[in-house]
Formats: sequence, C-alpha cells, structure tokens
Amino acid sequence: MATKVEGIPGEMTAVQVVEFHKPHQINTIPTPRELGDYDVLLKTAVASLCHTDSMVVEGAFPKAGLPRTASHEGTGTVVQVGAKVENFKKGDRVMSGIPRNRCQSCFNCKGPNDWHQYCENCEGMIGVFRADGAFADYHVADARTSCKVPDDVSFIDAAPLACAGCTIYRAIIVSESKKGDWLAMVGAGGGLGHLGIQMAKAQGIKVIAIDARDEGLEVCKNAGAEHVFDARKGKEEVVKQVKELTGQDGADATINLSEHETAAPLACAVTKMHANMIQISQPAMVSIPMTEFIFRDIRVKGSLVAGQEQSQQMLEMVGKNGIKVETNVFKGLTEVPKMVELAHSGKMKGKAVCVVDESQV
Repeated sequence: MATKVEGIPGEMTAVQVVEFHKPHQINTIPTPRELGDYDVLLKTAVASLCHTDSMVVEGAFPKAGLPRTASHEGTGTVVQVGAKVENFKKGDRVMSGIPRNRCQSCFNCKGPNDWHQYCENCEGMIGVFRADGAFADYHVADARTSCKVPDDVSFIDAAPLACAGCTIYRAIIVSESKKGDWLAMVGAGGGLGHLGIQMAKAQGIKVIAIDARDEGLEVCKNAGAEHVFDARKGKEEVVKQVKELTGQDGADATINLSEHETAAPLACAVTKMHANMIQISQPAMVSIPMTEFIFRDIRVKGSLVAGQEQSQQMLEMVGKNGIKVETNVFKGLTEVPKMVELAHSGKMKGKAVCVVDESQV
C-alpha cells in the first residue's frame, strides 16, 4: 500500500525534458504525493549534470516518458520513507540510486548485488526514463539502490558520484587492475576520468592519462596523474610513449571514456596483449580494428554504474582518501540552462553541479 506524503508544499520547481531535441524547461509541478514500499523522498540538496542528460534530450531513450524531470545524479536529505524501508530514516544524507523498483525476479536481480543495476524490467531510471530525476526541489529514490553519504563527503562532491563516481569505480574493478599495475585511461580529463585517476592511485595502481583537450590534460595533472599523454599527437606516437613507459608491453588494462571514433581503437592499441579494455563511453557504435581482437587478443568489456554495495564502498573510499571532485557550481535550478551551455562548450573542467537547496550545503 502506498504511503501518503505529508508535510511538504504541494508544488515544486523542476527542470524537465518536455520535448526531444528541445532545451530543458523550468516548470512548476506537483510534489510527490505517494511513496512505494521501498521509496525514499529526498529534499534535494545538490544535483549534477551528466553526459547522459544530453542523450535523454536527444531522444536516445525514446521510452523516457515525457515530460521527464532531469538529472540522475542527485543527493538530499530524507524527508519520508516508504512502508518497507529499513536502511534509511528521516534526516539521513543520501546519494540517490539510479534504478527504481527492479523486478526482483530476473537473473540479474537474483544474481550478485553488482548485477542488480542491469535489471531490464525495472520501473525506470531516475532522470533517464520512466522515473523523474533530481533537478527538482524534491525527488524520489529507491532505498535498495541508494547510499548513505559519509560525514566526510559533502553533498557537492557526492552528487557527481551517483553516476560518474559509481561508473568509473566499477570500471576499475572490471578492468581487474591491481596494485602496481599500469592502467591507462583514454579521455581521462573529464568528469569520470579525474575521479578514476584518484581512485586508481588510492589503490596503488599506476595511471596513464590520455586526453585530446588542453583543458582535459590540465585536469589530468591536477588529479594527480604523473604520466599524461596528448592524443592529438596521433595513435602511433601515443602507443610508442605508452610502450616506452611500460617496458614495451603496454598498459595492463585500459578504460575508454571518450566517444570519439578514434578513442576505442587507441584504447585497445595501448593495451597489453590478452588484457582488458573497458568501454565506458556510449557512442551509438563502437568500432575497433579486427587486429586488436584477433591478433592481439584484447578483451573488450562494457560496464555500467555500480550496484549498491560497490557504490557505498566507493563513497567510503572518497571520504577516506580525500578524493576531490572538480566541480563547476551553479546555485539554483534556474541556472541549469547555463550548466548545459558550459557542458556543451567543450571548455568545462570536471562536473557541473547545481546547488538546489543551499541550506543543506
């Protein structure tokens, strides 16, 4: 039975995708009035912008169900919980999980916790399809996929971690990189990469950062990457540099964070034979030379966001190791269009975040 929401205003401000291929609209909409058994209602503190938000606008998720409140990177304070929620209480600081109400019966749901986010029958993904996101005064998240924000992690840092942090953290795990290994990252100077550099170094992994923008190369260095290579020098030169650094073997694993058509081939080329290349970026097609698969036995794996257990581990790591999120802070939901403009300019360093409720920050 649904739980009625009490004690909050009847209306709120929300930034929504109302029509594909059109800018976000700032609207006044009803606040959530009922909670499912495992729902948590959050008073939004901070929500951030992700590349996937632009994919929603461009119709990459045709079943989004418009209008759809944007942002799947949200944080906030618990206002009310559903009838069966046991892991959160009023006042808790929360990083919203992206999946909502997975089916609990498919092989992903019955598998390891780190498969749960792959449920194809879930009710929706907040801010992406069939579930509203965090660009609003209040938003609803699923208690089974959300995490508690440690006291030593700010809401401003935690919001980008809901997707960017979880995704790169899991990618490092999937890469099978271990202490002392060389891990290359192509497109390392963006929102995910600068987090991945710090997370990998915190685990004793040696990072090779590759990017093709002046801003990105600067971000890599600021994040602590000691070996930074410019992809604009061309594939042959970058491969040569990586091999010289790694005793001619190449990186023990590589993560590709760039959508550019040359990025996946480069990521494979810098990777040691028989090793893993983890594809994180989401172009419509990933094209890789046959020689990388056949003659070099590069194993290409995809990876999505992390499950709840790994996401909580990631938050604890961020707090324990003082990992910093490079942010571009905007105050108020009315500033979201400016965030989008900055993100599309190609000049942004790190992540664009919106402080929805300054009193919580």
